[in-house]
Amino acid sequence: MPSSDVSLISSNILKSIDVVEGKVTIVFNIENPTLHLRKKIEKLVIDSLNTKFSQHELIVIIETKKKEDSLSGIKNIIAIASGKGGVGKSTVSSNLAVSLVQKGFSVGLLDADIYGPSIPLMFDAENSKPKLKNIEGKSLMEPIVSYGVKLLSIGFFSDPKDPIVWRGPMASKALNQMIHQSNWGDLDYLIIDLPPGTGDIHLSLVQSLPLTGAVVVTTPQPVSIIDAKKAISMFKLKTINVPVIGIIENMSWFQTNESKKKYYIFGRNGGEALSDNLGIPLLGKIPIKESIRESGDVGRPAFLQNGGIHFFNEITDNIILRTNERNQSVAPTEKVKITHARGCNT
Repeated sequence: MPSSDVSLISSNILKSIDVVEGKVTIVFNIENPTLHLRKKIEKLVIDSLNTKFSQHELIVIIETKKKEDSLSGIKNIIAIASGKGGVGKSTVSSNLAVSLVQKGFSVGLLDADIYGPSIPLMFDAENSKPKLKNIEGKSLMEPIVSYGVKLLSIGFFSDPKDPIVWRGPMASKALNQMIHQSNWGDLDYLIIDLPPGTGDIHLSLVQSLPLTGAVVVTTPQPVSIIDAKKAISMFKLKTINVPVIGIIENMSWFQTNESKKKYYIFGRNGGEALSDNLGIPLLGKIPIKESIRESGDVGRPAFLQNGGIHFFNEITDNIILRTNERNQSVAPTEKVKITHARGCNT
């Protein structure tokens, strides 16, 4: 990236400049731009052209440079999201991945929760370390394979006892490296376990990957439903436009082994009501079960045990169905382009 006293026009990231009917549109093409870099380019352009084009609308478009990477063999990329932490998003991601493998699909799982990675523990792979492999002159990370799922997580590169204290750009860079500098090979599904909320990681993801769709996990609790709505709204933004293929309600009820009575500890049918309100399919409900919690703690997903097969099997079948419907009816999602516009000065 050029410094502020070097002309952007002389750099190799400038793609085009167009002046049409009071608008100046400047397009830059950059390989995996960070938020800091985008802001820096926008400021340089505005500062440089503000005087000369004071009566024009300045539009700065920053595209992600297309390049050959390890994603060409991936058919579907599904993001598992939540507005709120602690709703079981990683449990859903891990069991969905294993369930898809059991149904004969080739599957990868990327743990994008940079600050709180849990996938290594859930797959009994905490002590595993990805190795580098030379492929066509490129040094790529080899995902860890556990229960037939290809895995990558920042947890493989850090000590579980140490906190990851990184600023947003550094976390985004680490995520991009796991996405683009890894040997994913041919996959039917790449599952992305996102961090909770709507922040830098989410923006970096939609810039780096053409997501097939998103699945939002929530509990029935009103405070969780509020945040789930925010996550859904993020994917529906015109600038992002990723189809939300369904909602999963986790921790729906509790039931003892001795009784058939259900106890709705976190409220009742919150996910179902959200589904009806927004017109987004409810993919399934998962109860509070000790066996599901234990399976994650010991590194063997619940789908591989009798206690969780039924619930996750229904959800997986629905995700396959909705993904196929989405692919038949909607054009492939494009990577997000970051646009900055400055209104006319009069």
